[in-house]
Amino acid sequence: MRRSLWLVGLGLTLLAGCAQLPPQPGYRDGSVIIASTTRFDAQRFAGDWVVRAAYPQDADLRGVAARQDGAAFSLLWHRCNTTGQCGTVAEQWPAQATGQGRYLLRAPKGKADRTLWVLWVDDGFRTAVVGTPDGTWGWILDRNTTGGADRIAAAREVLDFNGYDLTQLATRP
Repeated sequence: MRRSLWLVGLGLTLLAGCAQLPPQPGYRDGSVIIASTTRFDAQRFAGDWVVRAAYPQDADLRGVAARQDGAAFSLLWHRCNTTGQCGTVAEQWPAQATGQGRYLLRAPKGKADRTLWVLWVDDGFRTAVVGTPDGTWGWILDRNTTGGADRIAAAREVLDFNGYDLTQLATRP
């Protein structure tokens, strides 16, 4: 009897080892180490950014504006109303610094809070990569709507290095 129970237990253990874990939410491999950049400077990061690449749930996000004190971010969305008129809608997201280049963004009513980590920024603070450790979203930001192909390519490499799936990242020209 004891041997039978032992064999059943062994069989269940082996089956459990074959079972697949549910997929992790988001667009990055959670086993890859991630860190925010130590080069972050809130004053240099402040100002207007264009979203040059984003994952599907943020396809309508066009821009981000960071306040100089880091206390709030404005997210600029392309939205259309029921009559077909389209335009830019700004949402204010109060922010709380949680570390070097790390923020907790408080969502407007009806949305979920977001963690924002600045993963990389180029020397001139012209291009940046932001995301979150759980990989639920990530953006490539730039000060301009076009140009900087070398910086955009470097930003994609940073996302890849941090475990993000680039196949689902929509890059805008």
